[in-house]
Amino acid sequence: MLNFSLIGAAGYVAPRHMQAIKQTGNQLISVYDVHDGLAVLDQYFPHAACFSDINAYSAFHRDHPLDFVSICSPNHLHFQHTQLALQAGANVICEKPLVIDPLQLDELAAMERMYSRRIYTILQLRLVEAVKELKKKIELLQGICDVEVNYISARGSWYFNSWKGKEELSGGLVTNIGIHLFDLLLWIFGPVKEVALLEQNAVRSRGTLQLEKARVKWFLSIDETDLPSSYTKRSFREMKVDGETVRLDEGMEVLHNQCYTYILEDRGYGIEEARPSIELCAQLRQLGSIIR
Repeated sequence: MLNFSLIGAAGYVAPRHMQAIKQTGNQLISVYDVHDGLAVLDQYFPHAACFSDINAYSAFHRDHPLDFVSICSPNHLHFQHTQLALQAGANVICEKPLVIDPLQLDELAAMERMYSRRIYTILQLRLVEAVKELKKKIELLQGICDVEVNYISARGSWYFNSWKGKEELSGGLVTNIGIHLFDLLLWIFGPVKEVALLEQNAVRSRGTLQLEKARVKWFLSIDETDLPSSYTKRSFREMKVDGETVRLDEGMEVLHNQCYTYILEDRGYGIEEARPSIELCAQLRQLGSIIR
């Protein structure tokens, strides 16, 4: 049984990490979050030590060794919290994006070597069964396919009053939401050859990509009015490859469990796997600053 800690325990995605830690037979011994509303712990690890002061948290772990720290904090804090975890002697499991600034990836790689620990990131859409089957087909493809993607995750007014709605903290829409989509596209269809951005604002972004094996038209939105008419769910994630539909939102509730299983078997995704989509998102943010 391994000892875990969780940074950002009050966040939206943190319960999926708690569940994954429990499902893989390990224990969560501590959590840190500046917000103290952590009743969710009662469902998973009610005896975990809780901290809202980072110095007290660090002092606790001088006497309580860790195997892993899972990071679910706001995006702009991922680098800082990864460094803190490595200094505590732990391996890291970090939510996407691993960092906002691609220049920090090399710094992370250097720290990984210095502390002889591993940094993993959660790339859960790669584990969707339909996606894995599509990747197998594309690996055998000799030509170029046409891809159209609609990736809509509706968010309410709260979003713009949170860190997620502030580009300097989240990386903006293309990073905070789009990182999932862009990682998937590059993983399946290969590296970027050309990039064009047609629209970008706080709620909506669209563009085209020329990838090694695909011509891609993509649309990204958090505006509920972009959901298909009569659609009852708050998210719609669909890819069409040469007219054939692939749904990207099947079985989302268990994908973190699978990610943890892979990581604990040393088959998880690390810095270099995360790099292409982080670099693409940075390029799209730069293009967005030009067209606004």
